[in-house]
Amino acid sequence: MTTPDGPRPPWAGRRVVLGVTGGIAAYKSILLARRLTRLGAEVDVVLSRSAREFVTPLGFEGVTGRPVLTELFSVEGSARHIRLGREAEVVCVAPATADLLARAAQGRADDLLTTTLLVTRAPVLLCPAMNDRMWAHPQVQENAAHCRDALGYRLLGPAEGPLAVGEAEGPGRMVEPDAIVAHLGRLLTPAGPLTGRRVLITSGPTREPLDPVRYLGNRSSGRMGFALAAAAWRRGAEVVVVSGPTELPPPIGVELHRVETAREMSQAAAERMPEVDAAVFAAAVADYRPEDPSDRKRKRSRDGESWAVTLTANPDVAATAIPLGRLGVVTVGFALETEALLENARSKRETKGFDLVVANSAGASDAGFGTDTNRVTLVGEGEPESLPLLTKDEVAERIWDRVEALLEARS
Repeated sequence: MTTPDGPRPPWAGRRVVLGVTGGIAAYKSILLARRLTRLGAEVDVVLSRSAREFVTPLGFEGVTGRPVLTELFSVEGSARHIRLGREAEVVCVAPATADLLARAAQGRADDLLTTTLLVTRAPVLLCPAMNDRMWAHPQVQENAAHCRDALGYRLLGPAEGPLAVGEAEGPGRMVEPDAIVAHLGRLLTPAGPLTGRRVLITSGPTREPLDPVRYLGNRSSGRMGFALAAAAWRRGAEVVVVSGPTELPPPIGVELHRVETAREMSQAAAERMPEVDAAVFAAAVADYRPEDPSDRKRKRSRDGESWAVTLTANPDVAATAIPLGRLGVVTVGFALETEALLENARSKRETKGFDLVVANSAGASDAGFGTDTNRVTLVGEGEPESLPLLTKDEVAERIWDRVEALLEARS
């Protein structure tokens, strides 16, 4: 799931050292530096000597607005690596070649990047990229394991797919910039009440078949549910998402289960409910389904000019799952209403046993289905909290703030 541009936590105002070493994937690192900068991070790019065979300092300076660093010793002082290592809040090496993994594992200090790795006490994320045969070599695997297990560095990738021209497909590609940005966001987010917790989120629409080619559905895009999933994962949670059909790419790091109908969603949520510490029911579930869907496509020429469809009630996903939850689980529901917003939200909270209901109006053109923004009211204990128009990512953060407060109170 692509992270929208524009400064926002946890990237905004944070110091990121981006090391780039000599591989064909180095061109992707310019995109990575651009994304981090647009999210508000201060990005110091360190190019190895071999990296400059693939990309130039000017490319990175153009997207970060900051000078690119290449030399260990300079007129700025011989302790540049000390400053970089101390000021960095996270260090990322992308791509990390086989040579970089070897030098990092050995504790070498023969250029600005490796000396910075020795100095820093910030989290380090290495994104390996190389030929698949090089990655499979026992020494490379040993170096990677030492960086991960002995030094505490995080390794992301490599991904599988087409490699350089003339090479086969296999594990060796650098993971895409969006995934790296997401993982850096998780590393930049301090531990809190969600860290190590398991959460369940239902998301998207459901589709109820009328015949093999037609269905009853709604306009939900799944954006709100996926934003909730991404935010919870950044906060350190183990996230499981039960999602109806959506065109959105799945959020990074989550366990995703795709379903079609309300009955499938109800079963999947109920199965996972006993394992979670918090559950957010954000899906737009169809309340009704056709009672007798046709097993063949309806045709006007054969079946006539009218089609009477009898609807029957679907299971209530939240009402079915909540009683199966463990003691102290925090539950959140959504109420999309066309009238009596607060009254209906309060009623939904009481009848289904939600700790919090997120209420919003179906009539707003800039909020709700199919938009990147939402205007919601949080209905829980005490007075309702009406939020201004926010992006769905910002709404997700506000919801998790409330969930974390409830988790802390119960622990």
